Amino acid sequence: MSNRLAANFDRSIIEGPIHKAVWKLAWPTMLQNVLAGLQGIIDHIMVGHMVGYVGNAAIGVSWQIFLVVVVFVGSLYSGMGVLVARLAGAGEADKVDHVTVQAFLTSIALACFVLAPFGYVFAPALLDIVHAAPRVKAEALPYIRIMFVFSFGKLLFFMIGGALRAAGDARTPLRLGVVMTVANLLLNVVLIRGLGPIPAFGTRGAAMGTVIAASLASAYGMYLMMRGRLVVRLRLRRYWQPNFQILKSLFYFGLPTGFQGIAVNIGGLTLLRFVGSLEQSAEAQAAYTVGYTQLFSLITWSAIGLMGATAAVAGQNLGAQKPERTIVAVKSAAFMGLALAAGVGVAFMIIPRVLFGIFGLNDPVVMGLGVQLLRYLGVSGLFVTVALTFTGGLQGTGDTRSPLYISIISQIVVPVGTCLVFGALRPLQAADIWLAILLGHMTRAGLSVLRFRQGKWREIKVRVGDTVH
Repeated sequence: MSNRLAANFDRSIIEGPIHKAVWKLAWPTMLQNVLAGLQGIIDHIMVGHMVGYVGNAAIGVSWQIFLVVVVFVGSLYSGMGVLVARLAGAGEADKVDHVTVQAFLTSIALACFVLAPFGYVFAPALLDIVHAAPRVKAEALPYIRIMFVFSFGKLLFFMIGGALRAAGDARTPLRLGVVMTVANLLLNVVLIRGLGPIPAFGTRGAAMGTVIAASLASAYGMYLMMRGRLVVRLRLRRYWQPNFQILKSLFYFGLPTGFQGIAVNIGGLTLLRFVGSLEQSAEAQAAYTVGYTQLFSLITWSAIGLMGATAAVAGQNLGAQKPERTIVAVKSAAFMGLALAAGVGVAFMIIPRVLFGIFGLNDPVVMGLGVQLLRYLGVSGLFVTVALTFTGGLQGTGDTRSPLYISIISQIVVPVGTCLVFGALRPLQAADIWLAILLGHMTRAGLSVLRFRQGKWREIKVRVGDTVH
């Protein structure tokens, strides 16, 4: 069975044209991100028209907080990706399955015994940290509690998709993403607006639809993996016992990515805190939420897809002892990302009012702040795309610590420091915060490129069982 599975690994990733290998893994992930992002945009549109911009701000603030915790808890998936990619490149099919099962069991434990109780109890305090306006907090509290308590669906969805992409299968996660998106849209139509005997839940309905849809998609993915229909199998009967060497490796490579995610999201939460301190805080939070967390995703969707593809191609080629192909893969992904980011950036510059109008944000103050923000983000997208593709190259080869240090500098020190300097000189303005975002992304891109070019990732080894890769 191991030989059959090893033969099912896509060998074109380590043998064929490198740009095709990157694109083969990138486009399904990019499309999946687009679908997931459209799901979030539709949530905002429906809530915006039904609840108003306060509802938009509530969802945005809640997601920022939720992601800080979930990204850290889910950091083991980055460690899993490093191991799976390296083992898939070496043709070690049984070990790929073993690593995946250990990640699955850990996910269940973290979701039930960490995220659920922590999120429910500390949700009010977390909302206070970001200075959520009273009206925003009233809408956000039930939303964020639902997301935390029922987080297991999201975690398992990330785990399944991460394992399959690292093994070279990006199309199955896309299909699962379609299932989740369609289910989420149908549920939101019913739960946000209400239908027949089902009442309108408003902002809470958006959270309910999200967690139910994620659970359905995860259950379907688990079924396929347990039935042996995918290149990675969920062999619970064989590998159910904890393997501390694998668990150690998962967290050794994964925890730096988790802390990196915390750094990025703490930076975002701190910026939200600055936004909340502005004179027109609710309007600024709505503009930030829609502009940065939703519209800017038109750029980050593709960049994150390319980052994941780059990580898989880089890791597999390093596992196959072909590091030069890793270098070509990263550069190829960066050029692809720049082309896509430039196209979206032009739209930000030309039709910003149209883009904000889609969300039902017709308040003149919100619109003015949003148009101003998109001008900065149109340029910022070029830098964040380069940063993420080179980060994928570093993480895929096992260098998960460098992106952590880079993120602390670029996502906390630079933007927060910029806001503090401007705030010390005069009353802080929204444009100061938008500039801080741009400077942070520029710094992240520059440092990521420099670190990758040093080439120290070539020396990183991965041990699973009695072999070193």
